[in-house]
Amino acid sequence: MLDTWLTRELGITLPLVGAPMGGRAGGALAGEVTRAGGLGLIGAARYNTAEWLDTEARTAREVGGGLLGFGLMTWSLHDDDALLDAVLALEPRVVTLSFGDPAPFVERAHAAGALVLSQINTVDDLRVVEAAGVDAVVAQGHEAGGHTGRIGTLPLLQEILESTSLPVLAAGGIASGRGLAAVLAAGGEGAFVGTALLASPETVGPAYARGRLVDAGSTDTVYTDVFDKARHQPWPQRWGGRALTNAFTERWHGAGADEQTLADAYTADDPDTGVVYAGEAAGLVTAERPAGDVIRDIGAQADELLARFR
Repeated sequence: MLDTWLTRELGITLPLVGAPMGGRAGGALAGEVTRAGGLGLIGAARYNTAEWLDTEARTAREVGGGLLGFGLMTWSLHDDDALLDAVLALEPRVVTLSFGDPAPFVERAHAAGALVLSQINTVDDLRVVEAAGVDAVVAQGHEAGGHTGRIGTLPLLQEILESTSLPVLAAGGIASGRGLAAVLAAGGEGAFVGTALLASPETVGPAYARGRLVDAGSTDTVYTDVFDKARHQPWPQRWGGRALTNAFTERWHGAGADEQTLADAYTADDPDTGVVYAGEAAGLVTAERPAGDVIRDIGAQADELLARFR
């Protein structure tokens, strides 16, 4: 049995969280992760409406039961926090406030009954979210898919564990029971899983994305800002995004092109130019599999591996 702070706090059976991947993690994916014993998070992106969030929350609860969680980009809330209001109105058990200082928002989330986690990429980030009063942190390493920092997961996890008394989870490159077992053995309380779920039929997003991930190896990713620029996404410069390579990245990554040039060359529904954010664990995803099966298998393998030391 994988018993940690996370499982006890949430009443779940597996210390696994489905990452709140914007544009990919909706209610169906979140619900299946929760039904399998973890906690699935819905990605609340800047462009999502309150109506969309409500629909996805209903789906997540129908599939996975009453437990509900969302992930938000903190930097975007400083300009407009209506998305946070919409999320909190749905009474989530967990809210992640990542990529920026969550201080203005933590008290509101707590008042709504939500546990607050923050993904962090450096020890400096840790100090910011500690001061903000979050309940736990997620050490997100450079291997992660989507937007992330520049320190590898294992070095960052060790540094964060040595630097805080808060519960610590890990994210980035964790796509099997071996990865989860390593996190738990190091002293972590659980793991976020993203890339391992991206070939699951419950994801939303472009139809070609699942097949491209299955065909990709772990060397077939790039850490880049060209997709943000092409789509006029105002992410702070310090966070690039890890995505599968394609003709677009081969042509434009590192080329220094301006946003309009990139936007003119970008087509979202074309696999040669559209973005598929995915991490360096891509090589571990070799088939399209239901999300629940992925989560249960990760938990079972980790339990079996850690049982050797009990």
